[in-house]
Amino acid sequence: MKPVSWYKSLSASKRRRERGCFLIEGARAVEQVLTFHRRAVCELLCTDDAAARYESSQNALPATIPTRIISAANMKSICASSAPQGIAALVQIPDGAYTSKIPEASIAGERVLLLEHIQDPGNVGALIRTAAAFGVGGAIMSGQCADPFSPKAVQSSAGSVLSLWVRRADDYLAMVDELRIRGYKLIAGDLNGSAPQNASGATPHILALGNEGAGLSGELASRCDYRIRIPIIERGAESLNVAAAGAIFMFMLRPQPSG
Repeated sequence: MKPVSWYKSLSASKRRRERGCFLIEGARAVEQVLTFHRRAVCELLCTDDAAARYESSQNALPATIPTRIISAANMKSICASSAPQGIAALVQIPDGAYTSKIPEASIAGERVLLLEHIQDPGNVGALIRTAAAFGVGGAIMSGQCADPFSPKAVQSSAGSVLSLWVRRADDYLAMVDELRIRGYKLIAGDLNGSAPQNASGATPHILALGNEGAGLSGELASRCDYRIRIPIIERGAESLNVAAAGAIFMFMLRPQPSG
């Protein structure tokens, strides 16, 4: 039986990568992963109270997944949340998540999200959640992005981090170049860009979002086929948070129903 400190150590990126696992916390996020990605769940952790609630409800915990009962104090020590809900799941990090190997065409999807040097894990998680909600196939991240499997990013993604393929690597530009060879157009969110409608028919595409303060690097910007912006009332706010802007871009670039 693993000591509680083993689970607690997964808050560190190095330990997650060594062990190939991360934690998903909270009832809704755990239910999400059990419903759609059950094979990725290695173990469930529950407090006595949480286990009793599940046993008396219609959503009983699956008997096929090992479940470990721990104290409320131990649950609090391993969870990032200040008020844990009494349940967490130990989940496998998907194969290839830290490589620059792009999935084959049938898996890659027609829309890909690219995050360059976005350092706030809350923003990374929120963008992954939005991408999953709009059916984006996958997300490429630079090595300087916050780790999508870190506790705060996973919490912000509400368990949807397994709903699309993820690649986080230093040579992210090589992945961009490979997708462009496959015919993807590179669309960048840019304060000095044109109206989003100009890129609405660009499919397949990569939507690139840059660092919260610095924006896109010159290397990435030079590759762009389109640069688009969101018109805002500047006397109200200078700019939008990258997670908010990304959500609007993904909504505007989503496939339109025919007819």
